[in-house]
Amino acid sequence: MHFLRLRSSRVTCSFVLAGVLVALLLGWTAPAHASGERLVDDYRSVYGTPGVAAAVIDGSSVETIVRGRDGDGDAVTARTRFRIASMSKSMTATAIMLLVDRGRLSLDDPVVKVLPEFRMADPRFTGITVRQILSHTSGLSISTNNEYVFPPPRGAREIVARLADKTLATAPGTHAEYHNTNYSIAARIVEVVSGKSFDAFLRAELFTPLGMADTSSTLGCSDHAEGLTPGYEVILGVAFAAPEMPGFCVGNGGVISTLDDMVRWLRFNQGTLGAGLLSAASLAELHTVQPKAGDHALGWQARPIREGAPPSVIGHGGTLATWTGDMVFSPKTGVAALVLTNSGGDPGLLSTNLLAERIGAPATPMSNPLTAVNAILLGLTVGMAALLVTAIVRARRWAARRRAARRPRLVLRLLPLALVTVLSVLLPTPIWGEFSFHYWIVTAWLMPMLAIFCLTCAVLGAVAFGRRLWWLRRTGQAASAPAQPAMANG
Repeated sequence: MHFLRLRSSRVTCSFVLAGVLVALLLGWTAPAHASGERLVDDYRSVYGTPGVAAAVIDGSSVETIVRGRDGDGDAVTARTRFRIASMSKSMTATAIMLLVDRGRLSLDDPVVKVLPEFRMADPRFTGITVRQILSHTSGLSISTNNEYVFPPPRGAREIVARLADKTLATAPGTHAEYHNTNYSIAARIVEVVSGKSFDAFLRAELFTPLGMADTSSTLGCSDHAEGLTPGYEVILGVAFAAPEMPGFCVGNGGVISTLDDMVRWLRFNQGTLGAGLLSAASLAELHTVQPKAGDHALGWQARPIREGAPPSVIGHGGTLATWTGDMVFSPKTGVAALVLTNSGGDPGLLSTNLLAERIGAPATPMSNPLTAVNAILLGLTVGMAALLVTAIVRARRWAARRRAARRPRLVLRLLPLALVTVLSVLLPTPIWGEFSFHYWIVTAWLMPMLAIFCLTCAVLGAVAFGRRLWWLRRTGQAASAPAQPAMANG
């Protein structure tokens, strides 16, 4: 997840194209500056982010930059707790690699060998290996395994059990598709092989040895955690503290950490902290792009430092509805950058720019297409609300004018309102690829202005349609009623 990356290109769909165009025309772009603090300030200005904690690691030096407030209104510090979302995958992969180093399993073991409870309704599932679930080449897909179900499953055991009636989209090891369930399976492997809960294993075997005292994990994306304040939704620059969307996060996005602790995590991955915790060969394998996996390593991804360049850095982002973050480092120079935020946005752009600024590479200007998208949606919402309220208010007059109209013409007159009502209910469908009321919930969290627009059209459209039908019936009954005889005078 998490939400996994929640599929940002599909979430914005065709609205993003319009948004990008408007953003370019209106100039809603912040240039990149040759300063870490300026870059963070520009990012907050562009995305309206309430709180940011960032760091640049260069050799023995660490530059930390903290800005804004947490969900309780207190100033963000290097010890403020953030959900790190899918950056958690790097920790899950490392937990597996610890077990590999101890001889408890092999990356190329079939999952069914180390997790006998794993079953699917596709005979090819027996060929899925541990390496393939960590590199997203297992064949699991959103097209055959809907990850956004409500209520979400509780715990890795239940997530694995729910796969019993699912199929694979492709043969294992042939195609890469980012899918959070892979890492929940990995978390269950850790539990079964180690005999500990996933959080207990991470605390004992990773976080405590690395001095990450303020880091822990939860099963669900919205579970309460000590010291964690709410994240934010940001619409047109206005931030609202909001609960996180319910979802399953165990193994794939449930870790909660701080800037100080995540600096330690990056130093461990750079090989400058926690020597002996993991073998050098295993640490290198975590950062190595895997066969048939595109740019995926094990809990990490290879990236270019700028668009169009070959991959030269290793990183991973994290996206939930109210939390985002990113981390990236250069294996050649050892320079690393880290960003934690308590709202939506594009922290990968900021972390890459922070890294680029430090190594002397050109930075990328920052812009937020969703600002334009939300402005367009707000305008559409206000316009449609005005039209539909007018239709509701004038329903009686409309029915009186069309009382004598032929039925086919009446149907045509009513058709636009019916289409507005139905299409507004179905509008999220092209974004997610299928119709499901579960996706209405996801849309409400990830694109609240789109949900408001759809809800406005659906409710007011249905009321206007119903009012017109009601007044047609009333005026028809009045026209067919027998005339009352006039009373004589006197």
